[in-house]
Amino acid sequence: MTKSESLVSEKRTKKKLTSTSIGSKTNGMSREEILRAIKTQKPNDFYVWDGKSEDDKPLTPKEMADGLMAYKKRGRPFSVATKKQIAIRLDPEVLEAFQKEGPGWQTRINNALKDWLQQREH
Repeated sequence: MTKSESLVSEKRTKKKLTSTSIGSKTNGMSREEILRAIKTQKPNDFYVWDGKSEDDKPLTPKEMADGLMAYKKRGRPFSVATKKQIAIRLDPEVLEAFQKEGPGWQTRINNALKDWLQQREH
């Protein structure tokens, strides 16, 4: 076998990979074809729905606004009275007594300190 024959035999044809996703426009496209399509799209081009798949349909402005509102409502609700985060050293038995009652032990410590403060003021 000559050197040129070995080079020809070593060249492999690239297999076209396809996705099994339903409704994707990239089904049946190779990776190179997908990358070429992405590179040829102009930055200011808007997506135009072809009407074939509901999965590809862009959101309406109302759906987008509803989604943003739902996203903003996630997590801990905002409080008018904000608390200040500090580091405090407590005796182990004090901490253990509050923690053994379960979740909310930090709130119970805060309430105990508020009670102490009110008693001290009167």
